[in-house]
Amino acid sequence: MRTDSLPDFQSSVKLKYVKLGIHYATTNAKYLLLLPLLLLSFSHLPTLLLSPTSLRDRLLPLLLLRPSPLPTLLSSSLLVLLTTLYFTTRPRPVYLLDFACYKPSDALKCTRETFMRCSSVAGAFTEENLAFQKKILERSGLGQETYFPEALLQVPAKPCMAEARKEAEAVMFGAVDEVMRKSGVRAKDIGVVVVNCSLFNPTPSLSAMIVNHYGLRGNVITYNLGGMGCSAGLISIDLAKQLLQVHPNTYALVVSMENITLNWYFGNNRSMLVSNCLFRMGGAATLLTNRSSDRSRSKYRLVHTVRTHKGSDDRSYGCVCQQEDDTGRVGVALSKDLMAVAGEALKTNITTLGPLVLPVSEQLMFAATLAARRVFNMKIAPYIPDFKMAFEHFCIHAGGRAVLDELEKNLGLREEHMEPSRMTLYRFGNTSSSSLWYELAYEEAKGRIKKGDRTWQIAFGSGFKCNSAVWQALRTIDPKEDGNPWTDKIDSFPVDVPKVAAVKGGSS
Repeated sequence: MRTDSLPDFQSSVKLKYVKLGIHYATTNAKYLLLLPLLLLSFSHLPTLLLSPTSLRDRLLPLLLLRPSPLPTLLSSSLLVLLTTLYFTTRPRPVYLLDFACYKPSDALKCTRETFMRCSSVAGAFTEENLAFQKKILERSGLGQETYFPEALLQVPAKPCMAEARKEAEAVMFGAVDEVMRKSGVRAKDIGVVVVNCSLFNPTPSLSAMIVNHYGLRGNVITYNLGGMGCSAGLISIDLAKQLLQVHPNTYALVVSMENITLNWYFGNNRSMLVSNCLFRMGGAATLLTNRSSDRSRSKYRLVHTVRTHKGSDDRSYGCVCQQEDDTGRVGVALSKDLMAVAGEALKTNITTLGPLVLPVSEQLMFAATLAARRVFNMKIAPYIPDFKMAFEHFCIHAGGRAVLDELEKNLGLREEHMEPSRMTLYRFGNTSSSSLWYELAYEEAKGRIKKGDRTWQIAFGSGFKCNSAVWQALRTIDPKEDGNPWTDKIDSFPVDVPKVAAVKGGSS
């Protein structure tokens, strides 16, 4: 399968997305305009209260003149109204109390050789396509300690609904148990549950499985998101954020995962075989809250979420599609246009995000070059903002080695910025929407998260979507904190990932 590179971001920037970003940046400006009125109203209050003489001198002329109380009453009423409006309509801050990533048992480890053995004994693949999978695997950037569900490690494989439920329960309950233990939050205190899993949507739903298992209260608000791809984790975060704006003093549990048991492709369409080689078992659970009393013990504050959807374009819509091959076997087909489509979605997303996060100097440089090109028709390349000036940490979805290589080049990032993504791909494989949390856990385990640091999470999904979330650390994270999936081996990372890692023993 041919894969194109991401488009050069310097070739074009659509002005409408710049305008959209500026719109987002100024949405809350009205609240800032109220601040000078409040300051002006109270600026003379200390002087009046602390100086009786001054107070008498100021009040005596007013008493002698006996002015109409109407202007004073109107001014006071307006001030009270504006103050009330500000405090009742401002967005509630959303905090990430804690998160946890599921780490399967050692019995579920899947080396490259184990994967090829499972593929060979399945009896479904031609020799040519076994060789094709081996070639993809050797260049994938995956290491020797990724995880596979038990049903696919068996000989013969046992993909069935019961085994798929078993995998889902292990991943979801393992991650949720850990995040509840770390945070100390009780099940009955959870008011919102959002679960995302693209390819496995049983009845009862995955969110219902969590409600049943933990005995959540009867008025809990639940959502189950399916078919939204690897960026659905950030969609879930954005949905939880919106729900926390209208439900005060509560906790939102967000669970992100994918299920492999029923979605391993047993056919010979090469565009569908690539997913077999990259996806692995994993999941994550996060606890969000809008309780101001929890701010001091929370890890991060959610600063921005920016969602980009390119589904109105047919090429974008069809570049990742679950379908049947010519023999009736179901798989996820990846189009040769995937890289180009991802690049366009990313360009739209970062053009919208830029005005929200970039320093003024970067925005002025961008605006100046844009004006020179569009107003004065100058033949100069547009200025691509330096996002390294806006963020200390980058968590880019570990979808595959080629995608990471192209993003590093197009965003002008350095090797250390890509380290969390590359090491996550190597250690855990592509765990779909949960990969961003394994990457953030890597940064925490390395002791790199300091108070005030900003982290940019960005992911791609079918449809086609590109979504971003920006977090700011509320405290310095202890690298020895328990419950981190990297803790036991973090000292051995980063590792050198060869361009080609040979699979021993051939394709069978």
